[in-house]
Amino acid sequence: MSSSIIQLNVSRGGVPKYPVPEANLTPLGLANDDHGHPEIHGGPAKAVLLITSEGIEELKAQGFPLFYGALGENLTTRGLDRRFLRAGQRYRVGDAIIQLTTLREPCSSIEIYGSGIGRAVYDKQVWAGDPASPRWGLGGFYASVHRPATVRTGDPIVLLDEVA
Repeated sequence: MSSSIIQLNVSRGGVPKYPVPEANLTPLGLANDDHGHPEIHGGPAKAVLLITSEGIEELKAQGFPLFYGALGENLTTRGLDRRFLRAGQRYRVGDAIIQLTTLREPCSSIEIYGSGIGRAVYDKQVWAGDPASPRWGLGGFYASVHRPATVRTGDPIVLLDEVA
């Protein structure tokens, strides 16, 4: 199955983020995207947040009133299996290259979608780095940008380097 960007999202800070058809992906993230708490989010190692649409659909099925961009992701994807995402993997996203750096730890700002959403996306196994957790990757992965470029909705996502 091929993978692609189904939505690009930006905001003036915080959640939710709103869709844009294209954006310049820079070493510090998508142009015109700000962070509500830059001491926690953003910077070169957390330039963009990637969340799978399939994971969002799983959370919606649990009763959380989500939509693409609600969790603050910059890249909403289709076709990536969140259970196989690992820090260190590099992906070509359109003409850009990103590298997954770390799992996103949920913060209190997403509690607007339900008091249990933090526990729904993150548990002790995830915290310990165990990809066997059924919650692995639900909260998304941060990524650094290794090759900036303009990215667009519909751009393909291709795994370049596998990580065990």
